[in-house]
Amino acid sequence: MTALVPRSRRKLASLAEALLTPHGMDRYLELVDPMLVRREIRGVVTGVERQTADTVTLTIRPSRAWRGFTAGQYVRVSVDINGVRRTRCYSPACSQHRRDGQLELTVKADPKGLVSRYLHENAEPGMVVNLSQPDGGFTMPERRAPKTLLISGGSGITPVLSMLRTLVDERHPGEIVFLHYANTAEDVLYREELAKLAALHSGVKIVLAYTLAKSGADLHGFFSAKHLTKAAPWYRDAETYLCGPKPLMDSVRERFGDDGLSERLHTEEFTPPALKFDKADAEGQIRFAHSGKEFANSGKPLLEQAEDAGLNPEHGCRMGICFSCTKVKTSGCVRNAKSGALSEEENEEIQLCISVPVGDVEINA
Repeated sequence: MTALVPRSRRKLASLAEALLTPHGMDRYLELVDPMLVRREIRGVVTGVERQTADTVTLTIRPSRAWRGFTAGQYVRVSVDINGVRRTRCYSPACSQHRRDGQLELTVKADPKGLVSRYLHENAEPGMVVNLSQPDGGFTMPERRAPKTLLISGGSGITPVLSMLRTLVDERHPGEIVFLHYANTAEDVLYREELAKLAALHSGVKIVLAYTLAKSGADLHGFFSAKHLTKAAPWYRDAETYLCGPKPLMDSVRERFGDDGLSERLHTEEFTPPALKFDKADAEGQIRFAHSGKEFANSGKPLLEQAEDAGLNPEHGCRMGICFSCTKVKTSGCVRNAKSGALSEEENEEIQLCISVPVGDVEINA
């Protein structure tokens, strides 16, 4: 008999949803409590910490629609700023096995970043944000490697710290080296926790490299082959996970490429990919309906063409991850610059940052 109760509740919920059309149940539930919504994912901020002058660490309790995440993945976080919903991607820094089910996000305030500055300046306990289900393939295999090298720089520490915390929670018996780059000791996020993890777990080694200061550093300067061999002499036999600023990632990729180890290097980045566009054969007219702007197709992605024309569409990552620049294409055809796929449907949502016009295109913006 008890097995029938959940099914009955689902039927009642579906009936209520139908009766409350067109707004749906969530629109009424959120008037009582935003965290009661059933279909959308919300998160309430339960803790705020500012580890460094330009970062904020948020502890967030997700609503019941949240399904959990895998270490290394990212989550789209949306906030309403001056009546406009803004979305950015952040990687949880906590273990995927965190017992209370809460998320920990550390956000670095970019001087030009609308969302990061907003969170840095305004986040407080009780604040409610919108969340997505997790995404991204920057994850460890279920069968953990006997040797793991984690390399990060700056705020890129968050996804690899999540991996470290996850491995520690699993009591992973293998060797783990965590190599992190920062300007000075004061710029190292989670510095005290990293020291405690190394002290409590014999298989964990923390190596801090400071690019501007020598005092207190295990290594000094930028990434090099010497740094790699000193931090993890066995790196050729390890699985390596890397996240950080582009110069660091380029240097590590080059080193691993020279060593024939590219397949053992796994990376995550939120910088635009190097895409090539056929500007010579571009044709057609581009029209942004609301602004009335119309111009010749240059062959660039629609976001860049809009900016060249003096428009300022909402955008975030510029690489098709955060969906901030999603707009409705009312007519025409575009090509996805990452996949090469064509989108020809009318009234279709597209991402301006990775959509290249093929002939005449009109955007409802």
